[in-house]
Amino acid sequence: MSKKNKHKFARILLVLVILLAVVGFYFVPGIRSKITQVLVLFRSMSVESIVGYLRSFGVWAVVISFLLMMFQSIIAPLPAFLITFANAAVFGWWQGALLSWTSAMAGALVCFYIARIAGRDIVERMNKNFSLETLDEYFDRYGKHTILICRLLPFISFDFISYAAGLTAIKPIPFLIATGIGQLPATIVYSYVGSNLTGNTKTIVFGLMSMFALFIAVYVFKQIYQGRQTKTNK
Repeated sequence: MSKKNKHKFARILLVLVILLAVVGFYFVPGIRSKITQVLVLFRSMSVESIVGYLRSFGVWAVVISFLLMMFQSIIAPLPAFLITFANAAVFGWWQGALLSWTSAMAGALVCFYIARIAGRDIVERMNKNFSLETLDEYFDRYGKHTILICRLLPFISFDFISYAAGLTAIKPIPFLIATGIGQLPATIVYSYVGSNLTGNTKTIVFGLMSMFALFIAVYVFKQIYQGRQTKTNK
């Protein structure tokens, strides 16, 4: 099978999966009920509710957490940091961090391939609140560094960056490496403090981590700029 035919087959398969998901949601009450419950959990912005939800699954909590992280990656823009906090509370800080980190990368890779298969027109319809043109300029100029910088900034949509990266020429492995490095600092910190925080304290920590990530991003931008200036002057 040629590369063109493979892509066509993958796109048809993706459309079928989406259609099945839509039909399941609207015509299978059990599926609609479960998805609605998950959406309500995210919209509540309550870590305690997600902790209770995970614990209700007993030994399957790890699998459910992994699926929740992937779900929020695909259905943008649901807040992933809620799951990271909940994972730390349920599984312990380093086990929760490992689970959050790996499941976030798995979700990012799914978004990456959805975009690569679906194409730009569908991605733009899925992300109407974000400008692909702006990201195009950064990807053209900084390549994989764009992913690293955006991953360091928690107020930039994790999912949208994954979708946008799938439309570029970047390979999956460099994409995963940049995603993994960019996600790791915040994941570790959120996981470490997550099990000991409640209510407004979490909001404060999130704000502090946002500032911390911004400082890192500024540093990375500076290093890239200086590197390019050095090459230009040679």
